[in-house]
Amino acid sequence: MSNHAPEKYRVLSLFSGGMGLDLGLESTGRFRTVACIEKESAFCETIRRNRDTGRLPRDLQVIEADLSRLDPASTLEELGLEKTAIDVVVGGPPCQSFSTAGRRGTTQDPRGTLLWDFLRFVSYIEPKFFLMENVRGLLSAALKHRPIAERPEKGGLPLAEEEEPGSVVRLFAKDLSAVNGGYHLDIFEVNAVNYGAPQLRERALFIGSKFGEQVEFPAPTHGPIEKDEIQGDLFETPRLMPWRTLGDALNGLEDPDPKIMDFSPRKKSFLAMVPEGSNWRSLPEDVQKESMGRAWHAKGGRSGWWRRLTFDLPCPTLVTMPNHASTSLCHPKETRALSIREYARIQEFPDDWLFSGTLSQQYAQVGNAVPTRLGRVAGQVIAEALDRVLIEGTPANMMNCFEPRIVYLQSHIRTRQWFKAGETLIWEKGDGNERIRYSKPKTVRKLRCV
Repeated sequence: MSNHAPEKYRVLSLFSGGMGLDLGLESTGRFRTVACIEKESAFCETIRRNRDTGRLPRDLQVIEADLSRLDPASTLEELGLEKTAIDVVVGGPPCQSFSTAGRRGTTQDPRGTLLWDFLRFVSYIEPKFFLMENVRGLLSAALKHRPIAERPEKGGLPLAEEEEPGSVVRLFAKDLSAVNGGYHLDIFEVNAVNYGAPQLRERALFIGSKFGEQVEFPAPTHGPIEKDEIQGDLFETPRLMPWRTLGDALNGLEDPDPKIMDFSPRKKSFLAMVPEGSNWRSLPEDVQKESMGRAWHAKGGRSGWWRRLTFDLPCPTLVTMPNHASTSLCHPKETRALSIREYARIQEFPDDWLFSGTLSQQYAQVGNAVPTRLGRVAGQVIAEALDRVLIEGTPANMMNCFEPRIVYLQSHIRTRQWFKAGETLIWEKGDGNERIRYSKPKTVRKLRCV
């Protein structure tokens, strides 16, 4: 092992998607993406266009293929790369079935899922580090789903091992430990808004080290504080910057011909009645019932219905279709959905970044992307760890190997108040929003074993 660190570490990107994670790493100045593997044709065309116009490395290779059908050895041969040419493998395997936002399913044979396809490439290449991101719901997912009505608390039999929450990650960590020499695995539960992104977005970041190196993700740098709020003593609590807002993200944006997946005229008729910073609660009750149907009688999960955003708060999590009634992302001042370029600003893509494909494909590229901010912070963590072990000349797997761990870093942010004691609460300009502000976190950091 050399006693100096290279200027840039070489990255293989899997499930590249919209390139949010990759752009974040590139923005540190310490990484160079040498190849991308992505299944969707439109996404690949986006990557090629930005490569050919100089926004990505000119020699970046793009393989358009289903990763689950690729053999790692043949793929590297096609790329003309040796295993030693890859320092870091990064990617976000699509795992919608693990999201708590939808109906969870079962993995059945988990080693046949895209999560394990990522592991196949790591196992063959044996990079110095890997970075994998996913939905936070993956951490509590079970290998086999047991319907709620059949669980022990409802009178059912005790859960089998594969039905226990977290069994997916436990098996992943077990299989990872079987890779030649093993990897140390750290998993961080984070929220992009706490690191300066103008969006509330929970993610799970998996960082694996071939050196047995335990890494630490930095504590949040931003929080739900006012711009002029004075925090505690400098020596008692870290001073946080205020969350960045939707207004901060869109400030100065020029988009003369916006591309918008817009609301239907019917939906606009309801949204036109909703003031900035409010949702369906501001509609007359008869209109609520008419517009929401059976959802009006639900007990929770309704804050996104007929939601009009405000410039004064961070944007809610971007979705792939901003014009859904139940997860609407309506512009604060205009009765329309957020545009593609506004989406890109919120995810912190460069303003000159080009998108290919149909309008829905472009929204999917941006909406599903990892906020570039998280890629940048994770990249800094990995670059510093790589510099340290390479300069010290530490051979892989010669450092103390720690048990896999999950580190919670204020990822969950309680929703602000929309309704209380029969009163609709609307975010307003000025200082009268104390009752409906996002509350400060109760748990700052929590460590648990995989």
